[in-house]
Amino acid sequence: MKKIPIGISSCLLGLKVRFDGGHKHNSYITGTLAEFFELIPFCPEVDIGLGTPRPTLHLVDKNGQIRCVGVKNPELDVTDRLQKYAEQLVEKLAPLNGYIVKKDSPSCGMERVKVYADGIDRQPSRDGVGIYTKTLMQNNPLLPVEEEGRLGDPNLRENFIQRVYVYHRWQQLLAEGLSVQKLTTFHARHKLIIMSRGDYLELGHLAADANKTNLLENAQEYILKLMQLLKKVASRNQHVNVLQHIQGYLKKQLDSDDKAELSNLIERYRNAEVPLIVPITLLKHHFRKAPDPYIENSYYLSPYPEELCLSNQL
Repeated sequence: MKKIPIGISSCLLGLKVRFDGGHKHNSYITGTLAEFFELIPFCPEVDIGLGTPRPTLHLVDKNGQIRCVGVKNPELDVTDRLQKYAEQLVEKLAPLNGYIVKKDSPSCGMERVKVYADGIDRQPSRDGVGIYTKTLMQNNPLLPVEEEGRLGDPNLRENFIQRVYVYHRWQQLLAEGLSVQKLTTFHARHKLIIMSRGDYLELGHLAADANKTNLLENAQEYILKLMQLLKKVASRNQHVNVLQHIQGYLKKQLDSDDKAELSNLIERYRNAEVPLIVPITLLKHHFRKAPDPYIENSYYLSPYPEELCLSNQL
């Protein structure tokens, strides 16, 4: 299977592009994720000509404007260059299905980047976004973006990778040619994933109301709302609701003992006694014996390759 292309901060691959000439190699990314993703490196600070090593940068609030300037030389202001660089990459980034950025970076950080008050000696706030990444996200609102530090959290890691696969399937749909039937099928196959995040009715209406006249408009609104919704991490109770919903498709196929066993495992998952993979594995076992077309076509039980083992830690 062809690897899914995602962008990544170059230093996370072990490339020596950091301000101090070093790197921040992430073994999980270059080991596990590299088996499934084509990792395409970007380093905006190097690419705008700062070189390696280079002066240290930080974010500074200057009269309400966040600027990326040198720590020792405040006259070094690369804000506009970083924004322009991100603007120039719009076409190159279009084929990507995700992006992993370096945390805490004044150019690449996604959230909680330090912002200093200009001319005031006080503790910096932690509400900044790297200049390059902020422009990147504004220009690519559908693109799943995550920091490498947050990938250490099993729930955030699973959420990001699931979003990458959903967006990849959407990109494939567009490449094959959008149609009303393909949009409704896409929604049907992702409906249970959507249900694990909240109310799916609005998205369902957008898909169901699509016709030849409004197809493009409905599809654009649909995918924007879907990718925004999927940023929410599914809670344990939301997963339980979906698992119980899926269980309903087996009510005529299972005897009382099998029903009790499945219900017990779902409750044990609710109580954090077993990971999500346990009830999912049992559900897959029952559906192999009693196939259901809707469940078989749904992505909820198999949202990404099993080898990633993401559900084992949820």
